[in-house]
Amino acid sequence: MDASVAPGRLSLPTRILLGMLLGAALGVTLNLLYAPAIGEAASDTWKNVQWFADNVANPVGQLFLRLLFMVVVPVVFCSLFLGVAGLGSVEKLGRLGGRTLLWFLLTTSGAVGLALFLVGVIEPGKQISPEGLERVKAAYIDQAQARIAQGAQSKSMVDTLLEIVPKNVVAAAADNGAILGLICFALLLGAAATRMPAERTKTLRETLETIYELCVKVLGWAMQLAPFGVCGLIFTATSKLGFDVMKLVAWYLATAMGGLLLWQFVAITLLAKVFAGLSPRRFYAGCRTLLVTAFSTSSSNATMPTTIRTAVDEFGAPKEIAGFVMPLGATMNMNGTALFEGVSVLFLAQVAGIELGMQQQLLVLVMAVLTAIGAAGVPGGSLPLLAIVLAQVGVPPEMMALILGVDRLVDMTRTVPNVTSDLVCSLWLARREGVKLRD
Repeated sequence: MDASVAPGRLSLPTRILLGMLLGAALGVTLNLLYAPAIGEAASDTWKNVQWFADNVANPVGQLFLRLLFMVVVPVVFCSLFLGVAGLGSVEKLGRLGGRTLLWFLLTTSGAVGLALFLVGVIEPGKQISPEGLERVKAAYIDQAQARIAQGAQSKSMVDTLLEIVPKNVVAAAADNGAILGLICFALLLGAAATRMPAERTKTLRETLETIYELCVKVLGWAMQLAPFGVCGLIFTATSKLGFDVMKLVAWYLATAMGGLLLWQFVAITLLAKVFAGLSPRRFYAGCRTLLVTAFSTSSSNATMPTTIRTAVDEFGAPKEIAGFVMPLGATMNMNGTALFEGVSVLFLAQVAGIELGMQQQLLVLVMAVLTAIGAAGVPGGSLPLLAIVLAQVGVPPEMMALILGVDRLVDMTRTVPNVTSDLVCSLWLARREGVKLRD
C-alpha cells in the first residue's frame, strides 16, 4: 500500500497522524490560552476561535464523515449477499464449509467478548474530570439528545428480535436504527441464491460485485480527505474540550491496542497450538512475512495472496483448502475488526454518559460480529460500519471524531488477527482432513 506513494510524498497514514497532531496542538493551545473559566464572559478572541471551529474546521470534518457514512448501506448489503451467495461451494466441500463458518462465528464472538470485558474493567471513557465530561456532553448535545431519547424508549428482547425481520426493507436501509433488518434481508437473499442455478444469479452477483468495488473506490477517495477531516474534527474537539479529550484518546488507544495484542498473542497463539498443533515459535516463524504484510497494508484483501502462500508453502496446507478459507475469511472472518468495534462502541458510550445494560451489550456483540462481516477488507473499511453499531445502541455516531485520529494505528494492528485467524482455520481444517503439517 505504502509502496505506491510517490517519491518525496508522505504516506496517507503519516498525513493522517500529522493532521491529528496539528489539530490537537492548535486546539489545546487555544483552549488553554483563551477558554473562559466557568462564570466568566468569553473574550472576542475566544468567540473567533469558536466561530472558526463551528464554521470551518467542523464542516470539513463532517464532510469527511458523511463520505464514510454514504457507502454504509451498499457495502453492508453487497458484502453480506456476496459472502453468503458464494457459499454454494460449501455443498461440494461438505463438512469443510460448516466448520469454516463455525470457526469464523466463534472466534469473532470471542474477540468481541474480550473487548466488552476490557472496556468494562478499564472504563477508558470515564477517565475524565467531571468538568471535562460536561464539556464533552455539551459539545455533542444536539446529536446526543435524540439518541438518548431513543435509547430511553427501551424495547423488549421480543421486540428487538421482531425488528430483525423488516416489514419494509427500503425503510430499514434508510434508517441506521433499523439496520438489522437490512442485514437479515441480505443474509436471506444470499442464502436463497445458493439454492438457485448459478447462471440465474450470475448477472445479479456481477452487478453487486461492481457496486461493492465502486463503493470501495469511493471509500478510498474519502480516506484521501482523512488528514483534513481528522485535523478539523480534532481541532474542534480539543478547542472546546481542552486537554481532557487527548487524555481520553490515550486511554482509548491503550485499551484497543491492548485488546488486539492480547487476542493475537494469547488467543490466536493458543488456537494455533490446540487446533493446528503448532508451537508459538513454529507458528510465528512461519508467518512472520504475513504479519509484516498485514500490518503494513492494513488490508485483509491485499494480504490474501500472502496468507494463502503462507498456509501452503510454509505449513503444507492443501491449496484447495487455503483457496476456500482465505477469500471467505477476508470478507467474513474479522476478529480484530469486531474487537475494535466492541471497544469503540462501549468507550464512546461511556464518554457520552450512556449506560449500556447486559441486553444492549449483547446487542453490541451481535452487531459487531455481523457488521464485521460487512467490513471492506481495505484500510479504514470498518469505519462506516462502526456508525451502524453506535446508532443501534443510542450513541451519537458523530462522536467517532474522538477516535479517528488514532484509527490508522489501530487499523494496522487489527488487520493482523484478522488474517492469522484465517490461517489457523485453514491449518485446523487441513489436519482434520488427515494432512500432516510441516513442523
